[in-house]
Amino acid sequence: MSHLDAIKRVLTDVLHLPNADSIRPETRLFDDLNLDSTSSVDLLIGLEDEISNFEVDPESMKPEDFATVGSLDRFISSQVLADQ
Repeated sequence: MSHLDAIKRVLTDVLHLPNADSIRPETRLFDDLNLDSTSSVDLLIGLEDEISNFEVDPESMKPEDFATVGSLDRFISSQVLADQ
């Protein structure tokens, strides 16, 4: 199950983007959207609020999970499925 819409909503809110139209699975979180350490935390908190059964386990996250919107989506999906 994809969580792209939720990721786009939270990114738009956290980064104060005018809209989510330009956010694609291949969009790089740090290079393209200028995500930083503070906004990364805000993003994860927002995603926990937005997505049922998703809680971030910092031990399970790897840098590559934050490479792109698509990699973050895959990480979230794997965590939600693991909890069910």
